[in-house]
Amino acid sequence: MPSTDRSRRRGATRGAPLVRLRVGFVVIAMVLSFFGARLVQLQGMDPRSYASMAAAEGAVEVPLLAERGDILDRNGIPLADSIQGKMVWADPTLTEDEAPEIARLLSDRLGIDYFRTLEALRGRKDGSQFEYVARRVPSTLATDTVAELEGLGYEGVGLEDDPIRDYPAGDVAANIVGYMGTDEPLGGLERTFDAQLAGTDGVATWQSNSRKGVRIPLRESTIEAPVDGEPLRTTIDRDLQWFTQKVLAQAVDRYRGESGAAVVLDTRTGDVLALADVPTFDANEPTEAREEDLGARSMNLAYEPGSVEKVLTVAALIDAGKSFPRQRFKVPSSLMRQDRPIGDWFDHGTIRLTLAGILAKSSNIGTVLAADAFTPVQLVDYLQRFGLGRRTDIGVRGESPGILGAGEVMTSQAKDRVAFGQSLSVNVVQMAAAVNTIANDGVRVDPSLISGSATTDEGVVVGTDVATRTRVVSRRAAQGTARMMERVLDPEDGVAPAAAVPGYLVAGKTGTAQRVDPECACYRGTSVSFGGFAPADDARFTVYVVVHAPQVDGGGGSIAGPVFSRIMGYVLGRYGVPPTGGTPSRLPVEW
Repeated sequence: MPSTDRSRRRGATRGAPLVRLRVGFVVIAMVLSFFGARLVQLQGMDPRSYASMAAAEGAVEVPLLAERGDILDRNGIPLADSIQGKMVWADPTLTEDEAPEIARLLSDRLGIDYFRTLEALRGRKDGSQFEYVARRVPSTLATDTVAELEGLGYEGVGLEDDPIRDYPAGDVAANIVGYMGTDEPLGGLERTFDAQLAGTDGVATWQSNSRKGVRIPLRESTIEAPVDGEPLRTTIDRDLQWFTQKVLAQAVDRYRGESGAAVVLDTRTGDVLALADVPTFDANEPTEAREEDLGARSMNLAYEPGSVEKVLTVAALIDAGKSFPRQRFKVPSSLMRQDRPIGDWFDHGTIRLTLAGILAKSSNIGTVLAADAFTPVQLVDYLQRFGLGRRTDIGVRGESPGILGAGEVMTSQAKDRVAFGQSLSVNVVQMAAAVNTIANDGVRVDPSLISGSATTDEGVVVGTDVATRTRVVSRRAAQGTARMMERVLDPEDGVAPAAAVPGYLVAGKTGTAQRVDPECACYRGTSVSFGGFAPADDARFTVYVVVHAPQVDGGGGSIAGPVFSRIMGYVLGRYGVPPTGGTPSRLPVEW
């Protein structure tokens, strides 16, 4: 054989292993590339699409529930929080055959409905491997119950975290905070700020043996972790809220009132430190309360404020240069206006009162005579600047804006009634904020229930960060009105000595107004109130109290005044506000 042919054969023999090695490397690289691409797809690019595919192949999807954000008072104390709980779930492919026995044990231990449990254990959906059995179960109870089932040889019942909403102080601030159903908020801040509080649930998905329901090792699975909700901090002082509710409840009970409300404002910031409603409810047991007690009457119920409104009329008159504290008026026993007489709450002949005396004695006739200096348009314009006729937007659902007629179409007769607090309506915080304007030297500061800022379910941003300040009347007008309001509590000349706080100068005003009964579209019963601030010469807090439909004789001074006194005394002491040592007002009442 020629030497050249032998050389070719030896070269071919040597080249063959190299070719096979190269081909092998290519194959290995292709396989590794395939697995690498698959890994990227599963773990990095599209876990949701994989979860959908896995579900179609009989995968089990278990929700991972987010923990709801806490609702806190101004000091970070929880008004609502979440405690550890469990959901009990079942795989019907494992529980169907022994469903009656398992359902009986679960219903006995957990106190849940037997027939609904039986339905879940048998499967509500074709081929389902996940069904809820019980929600929001205390962890120890749920764990012990499932352990008992396993000990008896039953399979297919599992647990996952399911936080339980808890209201540590029961009924304290329940009218504001609201309450939860099984899966959704049903009232109060819980509902208004649900988007912030709720968080986002996650889901765990894995593929299981369709006959035994057990997770298959080494098969693909995904976990989308839950994102917990964010906390919501309020301006409420929990301890002050508790005290305010307690004192108000005692008064409503004592005077057999239909309901009552009270609010405490920080005069300078407008922070709502307490907002109480009576009757209220335990937020942990909302189903045990009457439906009408589940909301915030203080915000949702519009009523006529009565004579507390007179301080707004008087301050506006002084600001406009149309009156002054020592101005003299002859006040007749009755005043005929158009076809109706206007009278006072007390019988008298013609008396001589100053503007300060009109306020101290709470004379409707005198207020109307003073307000004759205003047109309806001028009076309404001032009241709108005080915040009447529009919502405060502090973040409470269903807030009433109240009713304040347009000055352009208001009759002089209607203007007379509005001047002393009838024929208009307000809510409690709205009226408190108006009185607080006098306390704050004529500057209205928006009341706030939320510390910082938050967005309501209506898309409104509320809170201390966005509160505005508006000059309504001059400092001179506000301070002059405050000095006249001091005379309301004078034991000799005023109508509300029971509202005094020992050691402090207090400015205030009573209110007794007829109540509108929607059933008869007529006036029936009264709402009695007292609003004021202290120290009168350097105000720190404003308190406003109203009791609706008391069943005893009395007015704002005798019924609401003592409630005001106790609440104001408590808040001044709690925040360490010392008496100013100022001289009480001696403005003349009569001339």
